[in-house]
Amino acid sequence: MGRRKYAQRIALGLFLLLIVGLIALSHGRAMAQKAEAPAQADWVAEIEKIFIRSEDCKQCHDRHYEEWKGVREQTPDLKTFGRVDAALLHGTSLESPVFRTVLGVWLQTNPTADERRRCLACHAPSTTVFPQHVEKIVAQVLAGKPQVEGIGCASCHLIKSVEHTPNSPPSFKIEPGKMIYGPYANPEENLVHPATQSDLFRGANYCASCHFDKVKDETQKDLAGEILQGTVCQDCHMEPSTGSSTSRRGSMTRAIGRHWFRGVVVPGTLLRNRNLQAEWMPRVDLETTKSASAVEGTALVKIGSLPHSFPDGDPVLKQFYLVLTAKDAQGKVLQEETKQFGLPYDKILRGQIPDPFIKGGHTRKVPFSLAIPSGTTAASIEAVLNYALIPTPEPALKEKYLATLATDKERESAKKIFEEYTQPRLLTYRAKSL
Repeated sequence: MGRRKYAQRIALGLFLLLIVGLIALSHGRAMAQKAEAPAQADWVAEIEKIFIRSEDCKQCHDRHYEEWKGVREQTPDLKTFGRVDAALLHGTSLESPVFRTVLGVWLQTNPTADERRRCLACHAPSTTVFPQHVEKIVAQVLAGKPQVEGIGCASCHLIKSVEHTPNSPPSFKIEPGKMIYGPYANPEENLVHPATQSDLFRGANYCASCHFDKVKDETQKDLAGEILQGTVCQDCHMEPSTGSSTSRRGSMTRAIGRHWFRGVVVPGTLLRNRNLQAEWMPRVDLETTKSASAVEGTALVKIGSLPHSFPDGDPVLKQFYLVLTAKDAQGKVLQEETKQFGLPYDKILRGQIPDPFIKGGHTRKVPFSLAIPSGTTAASIEAVLNYALIPTPEPALKEKYLATLATDKERESAKKIFEEYTQPRLLTYRAKSL
């Protein structure tokens, strides 16, 4: 009996030693991992005193956080590119490999310090308050490890006003401080932050402060088209719902909007409004004259009365391609011409930003002249309108950027992004007999 107790004590002692060893080992690994993790720089802490991280807001606003971050939309596109449903999520504004690639190519064109600041102003609004940290953020983005947040909760909810200056766009003005601005007339009191209502959150010029090519006149509060009277950006791009903006508190009957800011509008909105379907898509008409040697005329590209241009939310990078083709009676191509509209990388943010290819409620007139080979007769002409999300870099510029990347894996990823995002996408088509 004594021997058995002695053995039990030995076993218990060994067991306790094993537990202590495992705890020590676990603690050692945790300390090692903590030592290996990059320490937060003082300048990052300086920014986050004003622009608190969205993870902190998640404690009460977890639904909005998950929508903003794309947590509920774990698709392959989101994991690879930071993209969901044809839109780049605001929560990936600095993390997205697409932004990293486009920024890296553009930097090879030697932009000035002010041009770099303008580029980052919308992707990292904190740089409008801390312009001295632009170069540090750029370096982190290129390394694929940004420590600061891009477009987070604070970036939007610290916006107090919108005004135009010689440096606009962007035209938003951030109020550094503790006050959080939002759409509610009676924000509930809490122990975390003060809050107040701002009419900006129900105006189109709030979104247009960055998406400045999307509207007819971004200085106006209401920018509705004839069909969508009273409609602003938020009505379509922040899917309306009813509930609470917080997880644990707040009225359950408030009108709230989802925070993923979908690009290709909410499908249900399109289905409910057939007029919206008609106005959403561009159209092409052709005015032509034919001679023995040429087909000449004007392509009329039209957008309905929607208050913004089409497609995509980016105001700088979009490229449009109008392909005009003359064919004979058997469908053989006699002559073809592609007219491209959009800025190349070395012209982006140099001087005034030009108007987009076409805005809502407008018609763009594009003249053309196709020479017809001798001995042939043109029987029809076709017009195809395509768009691409980013410009195609010149071969030398592309190679210059790829040479800056450290590994073959990074270079393959960049090539895939070029292939995906420079690919023309069909918008509309028109054929006319001659």
